[in-house]
Amino acid sequence: MERLFITDVAPRDGLQNQPVLVGLDTKLTLIDRLVAAGVESIEATSFVSPKAVPQMADAGELIPRVRTQHPGLRASALVPNMKGLERAHAAGAEEIAVVLSATEIMNLKNINMGLAQATDVSEQTVREAIRLGLRTRAYVAVAFDCPFEGPTSLDAVHTCVARMAEAGAQEIVIADTIGSASPGAVSERLTALLRDLPADRLAVHFHDTRGMAVANAWAALQAGIRRFDASVGGIGGCPFAPGAAGNLATEDLVLMAEASGYTTGISLDSLLDIIDFAETALQRPLGGRSVAWQRKQRSKIAS
Repeated sequence: MERLFITDVAPRDGLQNQPVLVGLDTKLTLIDRLVAAGVESIEATSFVSPKAVPQMADAGELIPRVRTQHPGLRASALVPNMKGLERAHAAGAEEIAVVLSATEIMNLKNINMGLAQATDVSEQTVREAIRLGLRTRAYVAVAFDCPFEGPTSLDAVHTCVARMAEAGAQEIVIADTIGSASPGAVSERLTALLRDLPADRLAVHFHDTRGMAVANAWAALQAGIRRFDASVGGIGGCPFAPGAAGNLATEDLVLMAEASGYTTGISLDSLLDIIDFAETALQRPLGGRSVAWQRKQRSKIAS
């Protein structure tokens, strides 16, 4: 069977705006359990201002622990600029990610820079990370719609992708930051981008605001994409993007993929246990659209 590659972003994108402060040991347990479930790539943390994102204040402690406990894991850390890169590198990060929004106002809201300056900083950060021997990911955020400017032009997305590709980013992630994309738009946009870049250099990141995250993942799959971000339990939502709901749930993506003849290497049963753990940690119900059905199926088998 053909393989899909999933990066679980729950420890970073999932936790970053949760109202319950999650401790270091809980984060490490979450990562431990994801690895045990078969997840080979995890977005572990971000080296951003602790004042802006208090949930990520322990990034410098988390990365060395993750490297020690899981030396073969692809554990990435988001960095907003060169200062963040310096902190990540000092902590021992082996893979970093930058975020470049495709619109002027989203960049201003997110990192207090205009589009031109944000593009330059992202490019410089990627180049320096490569010089340091790190793996690199580059997110192109609001790649379909911006909460402040409305529809994002394909030209704007294409320009951002091209700049990140020229800088050498090994994986470029097309992000539906507010969950407004439709399968048709996903197909159209990815088809255009794939004319210039190979599929193994592109990934997608969907939110489930309108209930179409799985459908959008299927459209990306049909377009040729095999690299996906997802978050166990659907945890997440960008704190700087009004209207951004939870991420595409890892369990929904794995179920869809494996029911359609693909393999992910990730255990659905283990994901359900992780959701139970995360519900206790975050003190609220979690789970993607298929989780109730999956739990019923497991109960039937157990009985």
